[in-house]
Amino acid sequence: MKSSSERLYPGDIVEVKAPDEILQSLDIDGTLGNLPFMPEMVEFCGKRFRVSRRALKTCIYGPVIGMLGFSTDDILVLDDLRCSGAAHDGCQKTCTIFWREAWLRKVDDSGVQSNTDRPGRQRLQSRLKTSTGPKTYFCQASELLKVARPLSRWEKFGGCIGEVRARNCSAFEMARRIGIWLFWRIRKMILGQYARGTQKTTPVESLNLQPGESVEVRSIGDIRDSLNDKACNRGLQFFSHMRLLCGSRSRVRSRLDKLIVDGSGEMRQISNTVYLEGSMCGCEFSLGGCPRNEFAYWREIWLRR
Repeated sequence: MKSSSERLYPGDIVEVKAPDEILQSLDIDGTLGNLPFMPEMVEFCGKRFRVSRRALKTCIYGPVIGMLGFSTDDILVLDDLRCSGAAHDGCQKTCTIFWREAWLRKVDDSGVQSNTDRPGRQRLQSRLKTSTGPKTYFCQASELLKVARPLSRWEKFGGCIGEVRARNCSAFEMARRIGIWLFWRIRKMILGQYARGTQKTTPVESLNLQPGESVEVRSIGDIRDSLNDKACNRGLQFFSHMRLLCGSRSRVRSRLDKLIVDGSGEMRQISNTVYLEGSMCGCEFSLGGCPRNEFAYWREIWLRR
């Protein structure tokens, strides 16, 4: 473990190391401590970014649903760096990329970028795998259960202190997150799942929305009519934070037609679902917060042109 003075913290400027340096840190599967260095990350070699936060835990939606704690304390998130999915059959999940400290070096400013040679990039690319079978993919999302483990309730509370120590947020901000989490926890215990409906078989609506189109989010009453008693429409949950956009206008960022499932590597086909600009998951207000910051998924039946 690095000393406090050697570790990287939010706000630090870092440079992604050269391909050959990263190659030396990887095992035969192209991972370091079971965390893959993905082909989509090679383009960032030699470039400089700002550390967004230290990643102590992450949410997961797949065979396991909930919050996982990373087994090591050397994982970071850089400002708005997401996976393009280009090397994984066009996966559209746009996951936030996790970075080991061993792949980064601290620099003084973000102005000068290092040059990386093409042969070095090719050598690194040749080590990185993208699948484990004809229908399963290999990426950071697929390997989450090898990099992190489920947390007990007390570990989640302890993680709140860790977030403050890691300088991810102030004590005041953490108290605010815990308050929001506590409110929704108590509400669910008393009233049940927010926005739950009564449908046994949830309806489908196809608008064929395209990136750039303007939409209006339907009222919470209209949306509730499309949900079952778990607040889901065909398995996709309408989360409490999404209510904030009800009645407002937004713009379609992109369609969501396929994504790799966390923990399994399966490519799942999705229909009649889009991302909206600026609409993110509510994990920031889970107990202690989560650095993954995924886009919220919107069924087209919850929207109108």
